[in-house]
Amino acid sequence: MPWPLCEIEKTMKKNKLLKKLLSGSKNIRFSEAQSCAEAFGFHLERINGSHHIYKHPDIPELINLQNVKGKAKPYQIKQLLQIIEQYNLQMEE
Repeated sequence: MPWPLCEIEKTMKKNKLLKKLLSGSKNIRFSEAQSCAEAFGFHLERINGSHHIYKHPDIPELINLQNVKGKAKPYQIKQLLQIIEQYNLQMEE
């Protein structure tokens, strides 16, 4: 059975977002960083001040994302991408 159109669109948006993050752009919205983390299986564990701590059920490292005037900190995006690569995480459907 073919995928519904809305699922294809969601997958395309996730891939486009991943390409933006991988491009090294310093202009990543906080909501985009959250979406990317969640797409790779991370879930929000807790919030401590401006720190949003994400945990993945299969890996020990935590991801820290901060919202600074609607933008994500570039070094935190880099850390997220490094963990995705290190553990060979796949985007969830």
